Amino acid sequence: MDLGIRGKRALVCASSKGLGLGCARALAEAGVDLVMNARGAEALETSAQAIRDAFGVSVTTVAADIVSEAGRAQVLQAAGDVDILVTNAGGPPPGLWSDWEREDFIKALDANMLTPIALMKALLPAMMAKGWGRVVNITSQSVKAPIAQLGLSNAARTGLTGYVAGTARQVAGQGVTINNLLPGIHATDRAVALDGGVVAREGISMDEARARRCATIPAGRYGTADEFGQACAFLCSQHAGFIVGQNLLLDGGATNATL
Repeated sequence: MDLGIRGKRALVCASSKGLGLGCARALAEAGVDLVMNARGAEALETSAQAIRDAFGVSVTTVAADIVSEAGRAQVLQAAGDVDILVTNAGGPPPGLWSDWEREDFIKALDANMLTPIALMKALLPAMMAKGWGRVVNITSQSVKAPIAQLGLSNAARTGLTGYVAGTARQVAGQGVTINNLLPGIHATDRAVALDGGVVAREGISMDEARARRCATIPAGRYGTADEFGQACAFLCSQHAGFIVGQNLLLDGGATNATL
């Protein structure tokens, strides 16, 4: 399918690896020029060059911490008036409700709620002026059904979801859509970290930890970054202009809900 976005320009955050890289690759395959951001310069440039070689699009890299004010300013200066924004940041660490203090919540809010909001505030006006734009926020399945050990993520990402629900409906009339992608477990470094935590706590092997998790997923496997990226690219396409303020689960059926 031709997504109708060849020649558009996208900012994809945290895109040197994992789900962000999957989104960057899918957009590049559709002919979108990229601004890729991540903290690690070496991994970022390696991923960017692979995309240039594979798809022939223009790729600008900005190695900076998108959560910091200075890093965000650097990324926005390089991005300019992009047509597409994909927000993404690593999730906060797991733990118990009794472990978290105010500062832990502030860090989670900064990364997973306030940073995406700041990026939208900076980039939405130009999209609205042009009469076309796409924003996709990578959040988590936990906004549909909370995950006890990921309480920091539950809280911060649900706050972003509420912001998007109202904002998306205010900008849709100017041709701009905002939607959220809610990943379940995917074969990324985040999965390795979460499964490693189970290994450490329960004294089991990594293979056993993964098998246990797969048993809770109707699809019977972890998702891939590539299939996640293709879902993102569709939401950014010309065909998705009537999808507004939605939360799309990509979790292999793991969230047991009717709606």
